[in-house]
Amino acid sequence: MNMVDQCLRHPVDQVAIIDLTGPDRRDVTYGELGRMTDGLARALRAEVTPGDRVGVLLSQSPWCAAAHLAIWKIGAISVPLFKLFKHDALASRINDAGVALVLTDDEGARLVGGLATTWNTATAGIDGAPIGAHEATHTTPAVLIYTSGTTGAPKGALHGHGVLDGHLPGVALSHDDLGQDGDCLWTPADWAWIGGLFDVLMPGLAMGVPVVAARMAKFNTENCINIIRQAAVRNVFFPPTALRMLKADGARIDGLRSVASGGEPLGAEMLAWGRAALGVTINEFYGQTECNMVVSSCAARYPVRPGCMGRPVPGFDVQVIDQTGAITEEEGDIAIRRGAPSMMLEYWKRPEETTAKFNGSWMLTGDRGLRDGPEIRFVGRDDDVITSAGYRIGPGEIEDCLLTHADVATVGVVGKPDALRTQIVKAYVVLKPGATTTEEILQGYVKGRLSSHSYPREIEFLEALPMTVTGKVIRKELKARAAAETGVTP
Repeated sequence: MNMVDQCLRHPVDQVAIIDLTGPDRRDVTYGELGRMTDGLARALRAEVTPGDRVGVLLSQSPWCAAAHLAIWKIGAISVPLFKLFKHDALASRINDAGVALVLTDDEGARLVGGLATTWNTATAGIDGAPIGAHEATHTTPAVLIYTSGTTGAPKGALHGHGVLDGHLPGVALSHDDLGQDGDCLWTPADWAWIGGLFDVLMPGLAMGVPVVAARMAKFNTENCINIIRQAAVRNVFFPPTALRMLKADGARIDGLRSVASGGEPLGAEMLAWGRAALGVTINEFYGQTECNMVVSSCAARYPVRPGCMGRPVPGFDVQVIDQTGAITEEEGDIAIRRGAPSMMLEYWKRPEETTAKFNGSWMLTGDRGLRDGPEIRFVGRDDDVITSAGYRIGPGEIEDCLLTHADVATVGVVGKPDALRTQIVKAYVVLKPGATTTEEILQGYVKGRLSSHSYPREIEFLEALPMTVTGKVIRKELKARAAAETGVTP
């Protein structure tokens, strides 16, 4: 089944998206969303063939939804792109994916520059005969979502049309059986990430639950509460950083039926606060871009235990395994059995890295855990990916960017523990002889080339970095140094 059919199969007069991006609320029905989708699809068919990659550089909006649906309808592959990305970050993804066309708006067109042809989605005509969806199976490529690794450029996780089916059980569980009368779904997370696109937008459309589109340039409690009230939101996916900010501001929110959170573990204190201030038990879920929504809590069905991220979602075999690939009761690698419904088809153009992601029948998440009865307890990360404010940030891309600065000789980037963001990006930099650049200059350099969410919030200048005999930076020592500055044991 083509995902566009799953998302647009509801009555034409039923509300699909509650649009709060303009001065007034606007309810977009499935019929209107379908016409927007067909309008874009008709235009795209003249330029794009099945299998081509088409970028989508749009914030939360009905046109963002229609852009992905139109690309899938003609059998092409959508590539979500983030508005906070700057030139270099966009270039690496656009070039790696072979994107020739980006669906965007005026702001996005300026960001893309000459990297690819851009189309303004709002100029698409919505009058015309409906067109049929390209025939697809669950393994027909549909969406290419980039994820950050520990070294080198970001990798693209290629997913088929089955990825939406794979998300539905976990999304339903994390919202205490989503789809009840009056449910309305929103997240402050951008739809350019798998958490916004497939934990909220597309499952909501597929299940007939209205999804709220709202723009928050920067998360703040007042705007968050206003959005929830204006749209009568009942179900929210809050990244952990958003929950911590709400808690710090002493927020109280009424009328919610479910709150889901994923990306970082929540403790007993946060769960207790959620019950008191939000009126619900926050359900944690777990997954990653390569295979998402594989573990979930569900307070409506079983007790939520602090320190545990939940139980394997139906349809997924999630276990803790040892180095031989055998299931173990001890601490080990959190792994997902090959063939899971939301599992990527491959890393785009990276066959060796695709192979390395697996240990026999198991896909390795790179995280360590323990089995605790029916639940899985998260222990820690087995790689160097930095988790900051809900984003997974690869140090390699930041290091590569800093190394292009004329004054930088060598650099090592790690995550430094932070009470609000979980971690902040910290760079240890060795300057070239005679160089006198400053922390502020290098921070602005990264901001202007990658993104405003992944720049180093702290830069420390060193005489030399710890290196292996082969010349690789020993990040373990840098991570220990950063942790010692905060008194945290790494």
